[in-house]
Amino acid sequence: MPDPRYRLGDDDVAALARLHFGLSATVPDLPAAEAYEDAQGVVVATREAGRLTVVEVPRWRSPAAVAARLAERGWSAPGGWVGHPPADPAELPARVLALLPVAGAPADSATIAAAAVAWGRVRDSGREVELVFVPVTPGDPEVDRASLAATYGATLLGAGVPTGPGARTGGTVLFFTGLSGAGKSTIAARVVELLLADGRGVTLLDGDEVRHHLSAGLGFSRADRDTNVARIGWVAARIAKHGGIAVCAPIAPYASIRATVRREVEAQAGPGSFVLVHVATSLDDCEQRDRKGLYAKARSGEIPAFTGISDPYETPTDAEVTVETRGRTVDECARQVLAHLA
Repeated sequence: MPDPRYRLGDDDVAALARLHFGLSATVPDLPAAEAYEDAQGVVVATREAGRLTVVEVPRWRSPAAVAARLAERGWSAPGGWVGHPPADPAELPARVLALLPVAGAPADSATIAAAAVAWGRVRDSGREVELVFVPVTPGDPEVDRASLAATYGATLLGAGVPTGPGARTGGTVLFFTGLSGAGKSTIAARVVELLLADGRGVTLLDGDEVRHHLSAGLGFSRADRDTNVARIGWVAARIAKHGGIAVCAPIAPYASIRATVRREVEAQAGPGSFVLVHVATSLDDCEQRDRKGLYAKARSGEIPAFTGISDPYETPTDAEVTVETRGRTVDECARQVLAHLA
């Protein structure tokens, strides 16, 4: 007996969309089932008496719907550009239908985000360009580009590919880690000041503030600490995905959760978008600087599971930047971090 329902991956949903939109005559080879659903549980196709019928394909916009929207906007015979925009926006006419072949990429993939940011720069280039941006179901080059543009009611103008090694949105996460009292928050705040002075948009996600607002109720077990760091990473990844800079300053004592955050950020904003900054202040120096007396309380047993005393700090072996603070000013340390972004 076939399964009542079968959960499809993004590639299979995109293949069904291509079939439904007339972009392909190939019927996907799917396991036997009565109904097929996407990752959100929406039924996208059914099978009865061996016949596969596509019901709907959430997220993907049909060529007919796109063409109708362009007609409503008064576009006649629009020009279509497939892929990333040209280096020189002057190559484009005043109206452009931008089609991005992304096959089964998830809706929040770095590929889609990077292309959206790149086309956004065209809008900001000073040229008066009216733009409609549409991720489409084929991958490149599954469908001839001229035929693809024609299916969406446009005439092909040209095509472009991403520049550089992999999809990048232009966003960055500066992720500071180190012992309590190492100077993470102070250096991170100075980095933010310098970025703002340079006219760059930046968001500071301080560990203490995030724990108070986003992670209220969490304790200091390893699981709770990892959850707190994961939440910081999730927010930072979304900021970087849309081309912004996120500066984070948790203790993040465990290597495994730091690696998880790195993967999350680079999945959203592309390779190289995550910069791990190890503020390598020694335990002795942290204790001497401790104005709140936290280390003394930890050594007396008043504070259990305190990083560096009764709970481990796993020193990073994969940091892009290692900041030694002894004998250096906050400004010097912050500019060392910024030098990595130059």
